[in-house]
Parts: sequence; C-alpha cells; structure tokens
Amino acid sequence: MDFAIVTDSSSNLPEDMIDDFGLHVLPLTFMVDGQQCQSYLKGQHTDLKQFYTMMREGKVITTSLPNLAESEALLRGLLDEGRDVLYIGFSSGLSGTFEATDLLLRGLADEYPDRTVLAVDTLAASLGQGLLVWYAATKARAGASITEVRDWLEQNKLHLAHWFTVDDLMFLFRGGRVSKTSAWAGTLLNIKPVMHVDDEGHLIPLEKVRGRRKALRALVDHMEASAQQPVAEQTVFITHGDCLEEAEFVADLVRERFGVRDIVINYVDPVIGAHSGPGTMALFFLADAR
Repeated sequence: MDFAIVTDSSSNLPEDMIDDFGLHVLPLTFMVDGQQCQSYLKGQHTDLKQFYTMMREGKVITTSLPNLAESEALLRGLLDEGRDVLYIGFSSGLSGTFEATDLLLRGLADEYPDRTVLAVDTLAASLGQGLLVWYAATKARAGASITEVRDWLEQNKLHLAHWFTVDDLMFLFRGGRVSKTSAWAGTLLNIKPVMHVDDEGHLIPLEKVRGRRKALRALVDHMEASAQQPVAEQTVFITHGDCLEEAEFVADLVRERFGVRDIVINYVDPVIGAHSGPGTMALFFLADAR
C-alpha cells in the first residue's frame, strides 16, 4: 500500500497480521498496582495469561490514554518518510483516545500540507476495531486509495457488530458499566449479560441469561439474526479474556451454523480486559445493522 495505516493496541490484532499488512500500532497504557505498562510493544510478547492471572488474584489494574509524545514520534516519522497516514481509532464512546490522537493529527496535517492525513472514529473496540482495520488493509493491498479506504470505513463501520458477554459482572461494576446491585445479584444468580456496542460506540447491555453456555450460544444467535449475507463468506473475529477453550467453542458454533471458514481468535488486550475481566468473550462480524 502507498499509505500508512495506524491503529491503537485496543484493536487486539495478532502480531502476524500486524506484520503481514505492515500496520503501525499506538500502544495504550495500563497500570498494575501503580506500575505503568504499555499494552503493545513491537516485537515483544506480552504474557496475557499472566495479566489475567493477576486480575484473578485481585491486582489493581487501571488504564490511561496513550503516550502522546510517543504517538507523535511515530506519526511524524511516517510523514517525514513522505507517507500519507490513515488513523483508524478506538471508539470515542468508550475512550478519549480517538479525540486526543485526532487532535494531534490535525496539528501534524497543518505542518505537512503536502501529505494526506485522515482519521476514522470506528465507534468500535477490541477485534471489532481490528476487523475494520483488517478490511481497510485488505482493500489498500488490493489498490484502493487512502480516500477510498476512509470512505468505505465511514460507510460500513455501523455494520460492524460486536456481541459479547463477561463471566464476572464485578469487573464491569468497577469500571462503572453496571451498578453494584446488578453485579452482586448477577453473581449470586449466575446471570450473564449479553451486550453489544451501539451506533454511538457505547457499551449497552441488551439481555440477561442464566449460565455461561447459554450466554455463549446467545452471541451466535444474535449473529444468525443480523449477519450480512452470504454469512459463509465473511471473515469473523473472536476475542477472549483468557478462556481459549470457550472461544473455540464459539468458533465451532459459527462454523457449524453458518459454514464460515475464516475465523481469527485472539486475546482481549489489557486496556479493555482491565474493565471486562477474565472470561470476556466477544464475537465480531458484518451485520445489516449493529
């Protein structure tokens, strides 16, 4: 491709995919008991199993925006190389990351008037954001221009469906997503929420089911009700919070029910996982509407 695609580590893309497409990733920041860490470092392996073990052990995990000085250095380096830049960012409905990075890009665009600098608020998260990046990179590789890719993203981002569930509501309570009463009641009654990301990029609980397997099946039921046809030809992404066997269970359901062949499974990164907790399961695909 003749332009650079930049995204955030919240897109949760596998390293081999990042390398294959030559993507550039801005690492978000999280803290474990006050010690600052980056959620993505090029060429370095993050032990996400250990991260979720720390969460289960009660370590205090907090998150913050990316280091803007480091983001500026990466973006300025691309522009100095004479490359145009398309930034595909984390939902503004869930984080201030897009707003901060977009402001940075606007300043750089003024400094580099001969370069094209574009930004897309995906209103998406995790591999929902990642799936939009995958489509963008695939189209760029096929010869689409930076403007054509940006326009496709804007026209299709509200067709990117996110369906997910969590295993422990207390993590959503700590992140301010559900009330303490709902979290305690759900835990006692083995109630699992089924949620999605709406058209404004917000996390919205839609239904409650009793039992983990019912919640996992409900994700696939929602896919059946809304996925764009032909479903079998779609590429489907799945993320999990250290529950790979259950992710494979969901993938098998998708294969059996729809004949989908291309499924990518990866961990939920620490910045999102800090709020959703171990046992998070999410399913991403193109739908008639979110």
